[in-house]
Amino acid sequence: MSKAALQLPNDRLLDHVRAAARGMAVSGIVEAMKHGFGREGMIPLWAGEGDLPTPDFICESAARSLQAGETFYTHQRGIPELREALARYHADIYGVAPDPERFYVVASGMQAIVMAFALILSEGDEVVIPSPSWPNSGAAADAAGARPVFVTMDYGARGFSLDPAKLAHAITPRTRAIFINTPNNPTGWTATREELKEILALARRHGLWTVADEVYSRFFYEGKRAPSFHDVMESEDRILFVNTFSKNWAMTGWRIGWIEADPSLGQIVENLIQASTSGVAVFMQRAAVTALERGEAFVAHQIERAARGRDIVARLNKTSRVQLVPPAGAFYQLFSVNGETDSRELCFRLIDEANVGLAPGTAFGPGAEQSLRLCFARSADSLSHAVERLTGWLER
Repeated sequence: MSKAALQLPNDRLLDHVRAAARGMAVSGIVEAMKHGFGREGMIPLWAGEGDLPTPDFICESAARSLQAGETFYTHQRGIPELREALARYHADIYGVAPDPERFYVVASGMQAIVMAFALILSEGDEVVIPSPSWPNSGAAADAAGARPVFVTMDYGARGFSLDPAKLAHAITPRTRAIFINTPNNPTGWTATREELKEILALARRHGLWTVADEVYSRFFYEGKRAPSFHDVMESEDRILFVNTFSKNWAMTGWRIGWIEADPSLGQIVENLIQASTSGVAVFMQRAAVTALERGEAFVAHQIERAARGRDIVARLNKTSRVQLVPPAGAFYQLFSVNGETDSRELCFRLIDEANVGLAPGTAFGPGAEQSLRLCFARSADSLSHAVERLTGWLER
């Protein structure tokens, strides 16, 4: 029988694909990026990254590692030097005891979320997620065979807020976890210490896990860092922290992150790493150590730059069609345009007619359908030009 004869028609192949994988939605962010890629003069504010490359001192550390021949398999949980550096970093930033056994190096913050869900979710379980939300968190739950249950945040004069009563109402006998991203992508909502206490009390009361995505904790415009579950948790709390080197140290393309979890889970986390990537390349881990040990000045520069960007974007308030509230954290502005209800179509029009790339709110779930997300972690010149173009388009 020929090879061609053994192949099933494409429609029949799809019938044999796992339903959870087949049903995953196309990323609205990527869809916008594809629409605008390669256009001359495009100002791309659609993705969740800044416009600064990884600093030389971090890249040079990776190069030295490669030149030294560190190209072999390594520790599944991460090289000891990086786990120790992560422990020191957390002791400095969060005031927690420096215990390297709490840290597990993984291939990106995204993989950290996937592995956290693999650790705690089973087929048919539910995970409660405040929305608008980064679409990959819900997609990771779908991929695990679980069901994301979105709780729509409120919006008022002070921006987005989360009603704990709504969160409690969403919990059912199938609920296994609450996923909290604060500061939040895309809204910039940042939980207060008291709100984190309420969320944790809810998780304790129902015997739930909390997955704490604190990727943007340093991008906080009212202090050194945002309030954290580290501030309110007890040793027995079921909390998994997921984080990444992508944002603070401009390492989005490196794909390296970490999970922080109780040491009692160490062997299980290690097994999951072994079954997925078998560990992160040593040269990347050497670069990560350098980022933690020498990167504070760069992080401060990034935050200062984002704060300026936030102020520049707030100029859109001067138009007659946009009203926005500058966010307390992260580096995104989520806003709507009066008279526009289809954010996907509006996003494409702005790409075509204003040469500014934003992400459509339809990508971020309930509560964002009529909004646009703008990433302001970019140069002041670039953002000023983008605001001028958007203002001109809006006031036509």
